[in-house]
Amino acid sequence: MTQVTGQEHWTTKKTPDGDVRLFLWEKYVGSPEGKPAVLWVHGSSMASQPTFDLTVPGRPDSSVMDWFAERGFVCWCVDMEGYGRSDKHRDIFCDIANGADDLAAASDYIFATRGVRSFLTYGISSGALRAALFAQRHPERVSRLALDAFVWTGEGAPTLEQRRKKLPEFMANKRRPIDRKFVYSIFERDHPDCAEKRVVDAFADAILALDDSMPNGTYIDMCSKLPVVDPTKITVPTVVLRGQFDGIAAMDDLIEFFKRLPSPDKQFTVMNGISHASFQQKNYQMVYQILHAYFTQPAPAYTSDGH
Repeated sequence: MTQVTGQEHWTTKKTPDGDVRLFLWEKYVGSPEGKPAVLWVHGSSMASQPTFDLTVPGRPDSSVMDWFAERGFVCWCVDMEGYGRSDKHRDIFCDIANGADDLAAASDYIFATRGVRSFLTYGISSGALRAALFAQRHPERVSRLALDAFVWTGEGAPTLEQRRKKLPEFMANKRRPIDRKFVYSIFERDHPDCAEKRVVDAFADAILALDDSMPNGTYIDMCSKLPVVDPTKITVPTVVLRGQFDGIAAMDDLIEFFKRLPSPDKQFTVMNGISHASFQQKNYQMVYQILHAYFTQPAPAYTSDGH
């Protein structure tokens, strides 16, 4: 088996309230130099390593970072402010715009450390919103964008409809407690057969080892402030991934978003047997293949401008 190296990094985000330390995690095989870089962006209710570098005994390739590292990529993820190992001291909601700031700070650090100027960028759920806003603000830093479990206006999303009932509670507190029951609910709300219990158990163990509460900012944004990105301003090549049973990523909402993306280099894929947390589903290896195909797609020999 190929030996994958993991290396932790730290950087500082400057804010009006002072410095915020952000934790980054890098994985690669051999040397990180000269390889295409993937930036993985986590969602509302878990830090980056449980999402992208999970280990489940007897389940091959549970770490998407390892899988891509073994195929010649260097992989990076970052804990957003308020999550995991990153700072949690500021009395703020840690909303989607703040997460896009974190990605800018992380990419600044990676450029200074490794010379990487542009990333294949994947975000899931509110992480997809963070990644999309990052791409909207800094298109030169995103070579290809993958939006999984994404939401644009929120119209037709039953999970958000239920979540809005708790909006006053979210707005009254900067953070919300999480526990094992909450993690299980992520997999039970849409279609309970999409994930194995042992995988959900391992995922819960990894999440709760780092956090017992989560910021409310992304929930507030997704319940009351959508849309937070403008598809006409996301100019980079983009793939939109939608799980068959996902209660957040409503099909019609995504189609309307997809239609407005200006790049002709775009794809929309529906993932069979997937609900919301793609990499923890039974069909996770299918998701890897979809992403790998898009991230390694050859440059076109002919484009509409004749070049």
